[in-house]
Amino acid sequence: MSDIIPQNLASLHSAEEQMREKARSMIAADPRLQLHLAVTEAAMDLADTLRKFDTNDENLKVAQILGMRTFNAFAASIKLTLSGYHQNSALILRDVMETVFLLDLFAGDPTLIERWRFADKKARMKDFSPVKVREALDARDGFTSKKRFGMYELFSELAGHPNMKSSWMMRPQKDGDAVIGPFMEATALEAVISEMGRLAIQVGEKIDRFFPSNWDQGMPSRVAFAQQKKNWINTFYPTAARGP
Repeated sequence: MSDIIPQNLASLHSAEEQMREKARSMIAADPRLQLHLAVTEAAMDLADTLRKFDTNDENLKVAQILGMRTFNAFAASIKLTLSGYHQNSALILRDVMETVFLLDLFAGDPTLIERWRFADKKARMKDFSPVKVREALDARDGFTSKKRFGMYELFSELAGHPNMKSSWMMRPQKDGDAVIGPFMEATALEAVISEMGRLAIQVGEKIDRFFPSNWDQGMPSRVAFAQQKKNWINTFYPTAARGP
């Protein structure tokens, strides 16, 4: 049985587990990273809870499936960054970003879900490609700064597409050489987990809008996310939390 996995891959896994233990120590010493992970777990729990709602509404099933997609993506992203693969973790977070933008669009106009469900490839690219979704959201919200595009472009350049900037996330030190395989470094770990927390806030907010208002079984998860969201905002955006 010991020959099933090549020795080099077994050694690589051992190194990944060492990175995970190092990451655990770094997170244990940083309450802010713990809070990002806590709100991510709360958003994942919302997605898991919503999927349990028994429904024949095909449009709601779409929201459930998209929520499940974010659950899986967050789980994979966490595993990768704790194992020392920060660039690959960030690439998966770009998928979370695309998914939450779609959830946001559908939450604002549920009639679009049915159009999306039955759209062929040409119609889907015309109306629901990532750029079309971002443009529709910006137009709906009256945003002109294109912050959604800026964040998408950042994820694409640093993690999504092979280019010179993407090598930055393969360097344990900013001005050092790129390395092969996993590594653990505070700046890289914090960058990924902090973006994860920001996306988790958005994911939780959008998934929450699809919960049936009279479904009591969903309330504990909704309340737990709301509390973690409040803690997160009070910590990272205290001025916004206090209001005008």
